[in-house]
Amino acid sequence: MPLHPEVLWAQRSSESDEKKNVLYLTVNLPDIQPDTLKYNLSATTLSFAARAGNASKGIEEKDYEFSIDLFEEVVPEESSQSLTSRHLALRLRKKELKAEYWPRLTKEKVRNAFIKTDFSKWVDEDEQDGEKAVLDDDFDMGGMGGMGGMPGMGGMGGMGGMPGMPGMGGMGGMGGMGGMDLESMMKSMGGGAGDFGAGPSGAEEEDDSDDDGPPPLEEAEPKA
Repeated sequence: MPLHPEVLWAQRSSESDEKKNVLYLTVNLPDIQPDTLKYNLSATTLSFAARAGNASKGIEEKDYEFSIDLFEEVVPEESSQSLTSRHLALRLRKKELKAEYWPRLTKEKVRNAFIKTDFSKWVDEDEQDGEKAVLDDDFDMGGMGGMGGMPGMGGMGGMGGMPGMPGMGGMGGMGGMGGMDLESMMKSMGGGAGDFGAGPSGAEEEDDSDDDGPPPLEEAEPKA
């Protein structure tokens, strides 16, 4: 019996610009065999079927498939897809131009365990004009794959190769930091690594964790 692959989704909306009125879907499934892929998109439905795995590399081959009725109509001829060794990335153009988000991906209000929010691409409806909302050039990153292979990021290996941060020496022992403390460094990075793929309330949750700082040392020491 075929298995359900994990499907990640995010969206943008616009009542005036059709290019900003889209759905981003990622079928998060490594080693999809291209010759077995069956992907069909209509105005109201999306279906997927494929075999994934690589027996020659010891990766078990299995069959996967799913079919969903979309919440509202899309425009198939103005939608696109990109297949990589990690996933199938889809960008679907919503048919109706409107500012409001779809409340869910599927027509029926039922919970699908294999459909999940793509927090690396999601922004709140009222934050669509920010920099994080722009995904036209990197829509096929598919959750960023653990940050590996991002342009200019050096695979995040020790933070090496990050633009504008020379002399960090891979952060080994914080060498080459010129006395910059961790807090200043994180501020210079725009809030720190936690911003990558964080959910809408990620920053607020972080602030609440350290309101008053640690207690005085004398109170922490055990009495004789």
